[in-house]
Amino acid sequence: MDYFRCAKCGAFNRVKNKDGKSPVCGRCKEKLDVSGAPQQVTGAELERAVKGAPVPVLVDFWAAWCGPCRMAAPILDEIARSKAGEIVVLKLDTDANQDAARRHSVQGIPLFVMFREGQEAARQTGLPPKSAFKSWVESVS
Repeated sequence: MDYFRCAKCGAFNRVKNKDGKSPVCGRCKEKLDVSGAPQQVTGAELERAVKGAPVPVLVDFWAAWCGPCRMAAPILDEIARSKAGEIVVLKLDTDANQDAARRHSVQGIPLFVMFREGQEAARQTGLPPKSAFKSWVESVS
C-alpha cells in the first residue's frame, strides 16, 4: 500500500495502485501527485505532516542562497520519486521558516532529517556523495 500527502490540504492518502488513474485526496478532493516529488512546506505544515504520517518523512531543511542545498535538489528529487509511496519528502525553507528551523535545532544546511512515527529517527548535515546519501535514506527509512 502506498501513501501520498496531498499538497493542498496536507492529508495523507492511501493509494492502492498507480495504474494511470488520477487519484484524488479523500479530504479535499484535489488531484493527488503520486510522482513522489518533494513538497514545499511551512513550519506548521511540517509539524502536522510529521505527527500524522503513516510512512517515514524525510525533511530537507534548505535555503535558496545555499549552494550545496541547490546541488542536493536533483538528488533528493530522484530519491523521492524512486521511493514514491514508501516515504514522503518535504522541503522547508529555513529563511522563510526560522522558528521551525530553531525548533528542529538546525545548525547548518543542508540538513536532512528522517522522521518515523512522529519522532526524529536520524539526521544528516551536509550533502554526502550521491551513493552515500541514497544508502543513508535506505538505512533510516
